[in-house]
Amino acid sequence: MTALNLYPAIDLKDGNCVRLLRGEMTAATVFNNDPAAQARAFKDAGFTRLHLVDLNGAFEGRPVNAPAVESILAATDVPVQLGGGIRDLATIGMWLEKGVGRVILGTIALRNPELVKEACRNFPGRIAVGIDARGGMVAVEGWAETSETSALDLARKFEDVGVEAIIYTDIDRDGALQGVNVEATRALAAAIRIPVIASGGVASIRDIENLLAVRDSGIEGVIIGRALYDGRIDPAAALELVRGNHA
Repeated sequence: MTALNLYPAIDLKDGNCVRLLRGEMTAATVFNNDPAAQARAFKDAGFTRLHLVDLNGAFEGRPVNAPAVESILAATDVPVQLGGGIRDLATIGMWLEKGVGRVILGTIALRNPELVKEACRNFPGRIAVGIDARGGMVAVEGWAETSETSALDLARKFEDVGVEAIIYTDIDRDGALQGVNVEATRALAAAIRIPVIASGGVASIRDIENLLAVRDSGIEGVIIGRALYDGRIDPAAALELVRGNHA
C-alpha cells in the first residue's frame, strides 16, 4: 500500500506566514509573523516534511523571502521543499546549497521546459514541478496569468526526465476550505508516471481520507494549509490516520 505524506504549508508574504484565498495577494491572512517558530511547531507536532512558498517571489520572479526561508532552514532539520520565484539554474543551486531538500519549479516549467530537464540532470532527485490549474488550465506568474496549456499536457512533458513529483493545485479551491479536488488529482496521477502531491482546498480530515482511498493511482502526498492553522485538522489525528493506513 502506498504511503500518503503530509506537507504542512508555510506560505511566505512580506516575511510572515500567511494563507491566501484563491491566490489573491490582497486576500492574505497572517497566521504567524515568525516563520521559524511556525516550522518548529509543525515539527513538534510530528510532521516530517514542510512545504514552503515564497509568494512575493512567485510574483516578482526572484527570491524575495530568503531571510524567512533561511530562518526556517536554521530552525529545523525537517526536509523542506520550496517554490516561488525560482526561475534559473543558479537560484536552484543556491537554495539546494542552503539546505532546501527539493526545489519546486512552476512558471518556468511552462515557459521553459528544457530548463526543468537540465535541472533534473544537474540536481538529480531534487526537482519537483508545481502545476497550478484554474479550470484545468495552467496558471503562472503567481497565478496572475492563465495559459492555454492543460495541466495534463504540461505534466506529460516531464515524464522520464527525473522530476521527483508534480505538485498539483486547484486554484479555485486554494485557501477556500471547500475540499480537495480528489477526482482531478486522481485523474492526473493515473495518467502520468510521476508521483503527484495534492494541494488546494483541504478542509478536514475527510479530505485526507478521500485521498487515501485513491492514493494507489499515484498520489504521493497532500499539502495542508489553512485547515491546520485554524484548527479544522488536528495534526495528531491526521498523522495517526496516514500511519494507520500505511501497511
